[in-house]
Amino acid sequence: MVYHCLFCEIAAKRSPTEIVYEDEEVVVFRNRLRWVPVMLLVVPRQHVTQQDLWRNLGHAGEVAIQMGEKLCPDGFRLLSNFGPDALQTQQHGHIHVLGGAWLGEYA
Repeated sequence: MVYHCLFCEIAAKRSPTEIVYEDEEVVVFRNRLRWVPVMLLVVPRQHVTQQDLWRNLGHAGEVAIQMGEKLCPDGFRLLSNFGPDALQTQQHGHIHVLGGAWLGEYA
């Protein structure tokens, strides 16, 4: 069985998205969800699991911090979901960069 990976497709530019940063190792794009003003996904171009990514954040971690500092100067969060019970929907490892005021009941 061949597994289709949306994030691999985005990293290879075969699927459209709003890319805000890219280099040889990572691509950063806006999440389609808009729960907070800034919702970015930092995705290694190489397919890795969440666990492998977080065991060695390296360049992806550096880029996530840079994006947070640039786009959320008043503060940001870095997080990832691990497994279906934590609402992980993509198997490709990624880091969420969240910033801005909460919307709705959290404002």
